[in-house]
Amino acid sequence: MRLSRIADKLTLSSNGFAWIAKMRPHFAEYLATFVDVVRAGSFSGAARRRAVTPSAIVRQIDALEADLGVALLIRSTRALTLTDAGQRLHERALRHLEELADTHAEVSAFDGSVSGTLRIACFPTFGKRYVLPVVAALQAENPALNVELDLTERLADPVIERLDVVIRMGALTDSTLIATRLAPLTRLLVASPTYLASAGTPQSIEDLSSHHLVDKLHGADLLGWRDVLGCPAGHAGNGRVTFRSDDFEALRAAAQAGIGIAFLSSWVVGPDIRTGRLVRLRPDDEPWNDAPAGIHLLRALPQPSAKVRAFTEALRASIESPPIWEP
Repeated sequence: MRLSRIADKLTLSSNGFAWIAKMRPHFAEYLATFVDVVRAGSFSGAARRRAVTPSAIVRQIDALEADLGVALLIRSTRALTLTDAGQRLHERALRHLEELADTHAEVSAFDGSVSGTLRIACFPTFGKRYVLPVVAALQAENPALNVELDLTERLADPVIERLDVVIRMGALTDSTLIATRLAPLTRLLVASPTYLASAGTPQSIEDLSSHHLVDKLHGADLLGWRDVLGCPAGHAGNGRVTFRSDDFEALRAAAQAGIGIAFLSSWVVGPDIRTGRLVRLRPDDEPWNDAPAGIHLLRALPQPSAKVRAFTEALRASIESPPIWEP
């Protein structure tokens, strides 16, 4: 088994795609399946992602290994492990599949048709509230459009994961990705009228030390208490956390139920402040909102495809300016 066999089959010619001609007709599909198996860590996980049976995934991997003449995965009842050949193939496959996807998107952009599969990743609550209605309307207007919506709090990578767009929140780090600003990110301290009637209204950040707090269970500290208190909630003298959850809707509901004070984005609790279910607290003029932060749509391609353009325009129009959720 020689690694050079994989390198030979994946060598690009001057036009960038001669390597496909060396493969069996379904090689590109099998290659994408292999990448999904590695990403999911199992045949069943890749099957769910591709909406097929695990046995179909196994057959494609078997066919890929037979075509290359090497074992790509060490299979056991507990886990899948890449062989050296599988590691080499995975590294090259990511680059080549990305090139194919980029070329497809760039070519598709010329005819202006909103079609194919639009792959999006964003926070679960934001996706359910603001992305799904836009996607539904877009698909109603464009029946040839399919959508894959990955609801996740991790920092999804549009290049590695072959996503068309990723919605991120906070200050943007240096990146080769192209960002479109959708809205400012405003973070608010909120509590229910019932809680404030019982515990009093904090007038300063120091006053929070005597209050019950609602906190994020895990994940990035994007919306955590560190920016308010100077250290994570629960430390001595900085308030007492009485409820934690990994879900924004649960944190919002906990605040409404009077469990304690929550620190959440306006896109989560803005409508509740307008209706009076929650009260916005402004101790020391909210210094955590002084630094510029935003909600951004990120893509990898300089020239967006028609489906990405249509989605971006529709989402921005739906959010409006100022955003529809601002209290």
